[in-house]
Amino acid sequence: MTAAEDRNKAIALQAFDTLFDKRDYAAAERLWCPLYVQHSARIAPGRNGIFERAKNLPDLHYECELAMAEGDMVMLRGRFTGNGRPTPWIAANFLRIEDGVLAEHWDVIEDEATRDQSLSGLPMYGDNFPNDG
Repeated sequence: MTAAEDRNKAIALQAFDTLFDKRDYAAAERLWCPLYVQHSARIAPGRNGIFERAKNLPDLHYECELAMAEGDMVMLRGRFTGNGRPTPWIAANFLRIEDGVLAEHWDVIEDEATRDQSLSGLPMYGDNFPNDG
């Protein structure tokens, strides 16, 4: 991995932590491009769309299990809890970094399966199923 790819990964992780966990919207503005492009079906367009989504889900929390980078693209695989639904989301977020800020975003999101729902018998995130204690 190149130094630029390491830097892009760090920017993406910092941006998600700043917005979803620290709830520091002023700092988050410095990490999201003003012309940010949002491709998610669950989030309104632009930087304001993602910020409003976070503000409307005050208990939303993000944990990252895997971060990968190639060129200007970063993939974060993680879990969103406190999403206002009975089940956490497992998400693969694809982010394009430009000039040190998040410029574009795509995602794939699904509800986290319980032990009883998992046909593979394996958890979707980490080593344990949700509610296994």
